[in-house]
Amino acid sequence: MRSPAAAGPRPGKADLMSGHSKWANIKIKKGKTDAARGQIFTKIGREIAIAVREGGSNPDSNSKLRDVIAKAKSNNMPNDNIQRSIKKAAGELGVVNYEEITYEGYGAGGVAVIVETITDSRNRTASDIRHCFAKHGGQLGVTGSVGFLFDKKGMIVIERTARMDEDEVMMTVLEAGAEDMRTLEDAFEVITDPSEFSSVREKLEAQGFSFLSAQVQMLPQNFITPPDEEALTKVQKLLDMLEENDDVQNVWHNAQLPEEEEEE
Repeated sequence: MRSPAAAGPRPGKADLMSGHSKWANIKIKKGKTDAARGQIFTKIGREIAIAVREGGSNPDSNSKLRDVIAKAKSNNMPNDNIQRSIKKAAGELGVVNYEEITYEGYGAGGVAVIVETITDSRNRTASDIRHCFAKHGGQLGVTGSVGFLFDKKGMIVIERTARMDEDEVMMTVLEAGAEDMRTLEDAFEVITDPSEFSSVREKLEAQGFSFLSAQVQMLPQNFITPPDEEALTKVQKLLDMLEENDDVQNVWHNAQLPEEEEEE
């Protein structure tokens, strides 16, 4: 059995960008086809609550709130829903105290998994996440047990149209402060330092670009393939069960799943 730590040397930039590409594509596809719209709105509403608590309800002075609002709009969340979430978070419509908790662990076959949650009940969420791992052959670990296998990066996926010139887009992206860009068939992937994510996103938004997604992510340094069909099935069921939990905001993993394999 091959563990993530033994998955090979740290890849170069080209390999990392390839990994980023596979990750972004599957997340965008899954978000549009599988996730219930209402559940997405509920989860974004919790992100708004955290952003308002940390920086206030005025987007002009709260960059994190601006980022979440941009994410909400990219998911077609109605403006009324966004404003209602902001007012609720500001205490105008009642108060719910949320906290962010991140869990780390291994799925079947040594797949590394990071689960980011926003919850109003630490005990409930911890129990639920532990149950998900145990039910599908995984094990919850301590903080830091798998985080070193991922890079925290901002990823902005720009919708690509026929009139866009790749060189011009690249120049604009780099001038905005991004680290790198990868050209896909129907999109441009822009990678940023997490601390520069908000600034780069806003500069590109001001240039008129439309985003398929824009989010700070945990990107795997290497992908590993579950050793057999049984392990693959367990990993897929674990990820699905985690994604369906209302307290779970994001699930990051380094599993090489069939639908993520790139066509040569």
